[in-house]
Amino acid sequence: MLKHLLLIQMAFIAIYGASLRDSIVFDGPSGQWLRDPRIILDDVSGVPPALRLNPVGYHHYDEMTAYLRAVNAAYPQLTSLYSIGQSVQGRELWVLLISTTPSEKTILKPEVKYVGNIHGNEPVGRELLLRLIQHLLVNYPQDDYVRFLMETTNIHIMPSMNPDGFEVSREGDCGGVQGRYNANGKDLNRNFPDLFKGGKNNGDPQPEANAISRWMNQRQFILSAAFHGGALVASYPFDNKEVTLNLPHLGGRYQPSLTPDDDTFKHLATMYSFNHRKMHSAGACFPGDTVFPNGTTNGAAWYYLAGGMQDYNYVWNGAMELTLEVGCCKYPKGETLPEYWEDNKQAMLKYLGEAQRGVRGQVFDSQSNPISNANIRIKGRTFGSKTTNLGEFWRILMPGVYTLQVEADGFLPSEQTFQVEEGLPTLINVSLRRGTDKTNTFNDRIPLPQLQPAQPPRRTSIFSSLSNFFGGLGRAK
Repeated sequence: MLKHLLLIQMAFIAIYGASLRDSIVFDGPSGQWLRDPRIILDDVSGVPPALRLNPVGYHHYDEMTAYLRAVNAAYPQLTSLYSIGQSVQGRELWVLLISTTPSEKTILKPEVKYVGNIHGNEPVGRELLLRLIQHLLVNYPQDDYVRFLMETTNIHIMPSMNPDGFEVSREGDCGGVQGRYNANGKDLNRNFPDLFKGGKNNGDPQPEANAISRWMNQRQFILSAAFHGGALVASYPFDNKEVTLNLPHLGGRYQPSLTPDDDTFKHLATMYSFNHRKMHSAGACFPGDTVFPNGTTNGAAWYYLAGGMQDYNYVWNGAMELTLEVGCCKYPKGETLPEYWEDNKQAMLKYLGEAQRGVRGQVFDSQSNPISNANIRIKGRTFGSKTTNLGEFWRILMPGVYTLQVEADGFLPSEQTFQVEEGLPTLINVSLRRGTDKTNTFNDRIPLPQLQPAQPPRRTSIFSSLSNFFGGLGRAK
């Protein structure tokens, strides 16, 4: 098994090492990221009928559903269409998997996801993801980098997490709240278990958030991004912070809340920002708004947010997720969408490639049987992940020397030191010996997420309605 995996790694390095090294480069000591147009081809002019989109308009639920079904029917060898659940009003929460192996399990092929339209009135991300689907499939035959992504990554694209909210939103509404919430009047990006609330769910669990939670339990995602509108910045965890009062500071400033993986999160955010045409150099969206140096921010340093999806992804699922605010106007006119696509295209493509960074491998017992549900952690970094049913694990890390810690019920814990190099994934296999030492100590200080079944809709009080209205006005993420 080890010899087989080493051969795979050698082939991977030989074929893709140069592409990874060339995909992101530094500009001298300043450390600014450079865009590398050599790996991105312009969109081809001849788009097959199944992939044609309205270039200057939004796609409502029925149109989006028809498009995703047509794409899947036309490209069954490269796509798989599935739903992770339904919205309050019964709309499917569609996901399109794009990969060269959409219907089979490929060992150590990482899972990555993009989620759009969490707030129904912020639909630019929804349209960007439809265009990304088009770009990947049209360019697969002749674009080396696109082909590399699809051969080495399972790319899951959810254009809309809040289809109900989108259907009641208003095109051209840049700062309002109509359609922001789901059909129960709940903010879906405030509806997940929160570390700083002891793992408690923030508010009545909603079907859309519960569907995301189930999805995360079914697949070991390692990289993710959620698209929002109302600002122009790449935001990274934590969004919340342990404070005496969960209120803004009287001085009007919030304090950062940094994760143990702050180096990796800063890299991911900076990589996206500097590959975006405008984000890294953008000023304030409106007079008095926050200016984000380099187009990035720690979420809590911007403002505190309880129950956010990116913190939940990271703390309890080991997925590195960013919140991408892709425009100052929440719901701009459709004729501006081509510009938004050109602004974000390269950043979206390069971000997917970050799944190849860091360490990956499998955990086995002494009989070479894979061990599922083993706890994986990098020493000194509190939050880890669990192995798949094939014993697989991944961790996105910056270059350096690390110690991998592994625990599993009925086995002695293991530690192994390894090195991560720029542009090359490190492959490690771990063999555990049976024993009776106490296990699962990694998570002793991490509260379990208190997921609950979705509650039936309740009549919204006038005070709750006013709070939603004023709390959402002009507010991004």
